[in-house]
Amino acid sequence: MNVQVGKPAPEFEAEAYRRGSLEAARLSLKDYRGRWVVLFFYMRDFTLICQTEICAYADLEGQFQKEAAEIVAASTDSFSSHKAWFESNPRLGMVNYPVLADTSHQASEAYGVLLPAGTAQRATFIIDPEGAVRYVDVTELNVGRNARETLRVLQALKTGEPCPAGWRPGQPTLSAEALAIEELQRERVRVVSAEGQSGH
Repeated sequence: MNVQVGKPAPEFEAEAYRRGSLEAARLSLKDYRGRWVVLFFYMRDFTLICQTEICAYADLEGQFQKEAAEIVAASTDSFSSHKAWFESNPRLGMVNYPVLADTSHQASEAYGVLLPAGTAQRATFIIDPEGAVRYVDVTELNVGRNARETLRVLQALKTGEPCPAGWRPGQPTLSAEALAIEELQRERVRVVSAEGQSGH
């Protein structure tokens, strides 16, 4: 994968499906500058696991928006395929976020998730308002991802502070003061250990 955390996210521009639009819209990463972006690639339209993931992100879209984050889905299917699937499947009727039609493979190649068969891996990227990648997650094709975990990671990133494992909003972060105390304790252990070794 050629995308690194902390580095600028690759730019993309492609047609996109939006509910209610008769024609494809042009969408690029630049359109979202100044906001957090959750970009997730899925394998194919008309597939069961992908459907569950797309619905899971739709269920949480309001919570992502409260965090000033926009969801963008992407697959290598065409606008026509997206439109046919999203408008014929009642379970996808709640999806309001855009879905990239990466038929040229420009986005999936740029993000390093294009498979030899021409589909994308199950991959999620969180991009900050300045356009830097802050989180990357790629899962096995037979395992759907956890949209709620993506939301939790976003919320943790937005604190700007070190967060312990499993941190959730409302819980304390590992502040600089706590880290300094921890480092001081480690130094004391090193000193005691060194004194013990010199006494033998």
